[in-house]
Amino acid sequence: MLATWAEKFRPHREGVDLPPHHEQCLGCGPDNPHGHHLQVRRHGDGVVADHTFDNRHVGAPGIAHGGAVATVIDDLYGFLLYLVGTPAVTRQLTVEYRAPVMIGISYRLQAQVQRHEGRKLFLVASIAGPGGSVVGTSTAVFVAVGIDHFTRERQ
Repeated sequence: MLATWAEKFRPHREGVDLPPHHEQCLGCGPDNPHGHHLQVRRHGDGVVADHTFDNRHVGAPGIAHGGAVATVIDDLYGFLLYLVGTPAVTRQLTVEYRAPVMIGISYRLQAQVQRHEGRKLFLVASIAGPGGSVVGTSTAVFVAVGIDHFTRERQ
């Protein structure tokens, strides 16, 4: 599975749907019954997705759990790595919730690389509701790693 995943870190054409990270990924895996099934496409130098949170993601009644929103944003950032051409891991993830993210409403998520500094990638994202009203923003720092990072034994 790791070899197949590593092949995804390559250029992808504008507008093309990007492949899921893997089949069981919590954010985008099509075979994960608990997942978000996020479908992402390349848009210019960034990525974009339309997503509707459902009752599996509820926090307060009618509102998506903040952790579910953060999960989707973190996964969206993972698709930027395909465009950058290297795997990386989340070092820091910040989400600013400006308004409730409602269950059953379609939201537009966008992300792009703000800048690179050595192995660090500085990323930005937004989530907008119908009519383009921004309900959340995010910044993140990812650190580029080799594939061996995912095969090392953990202590």
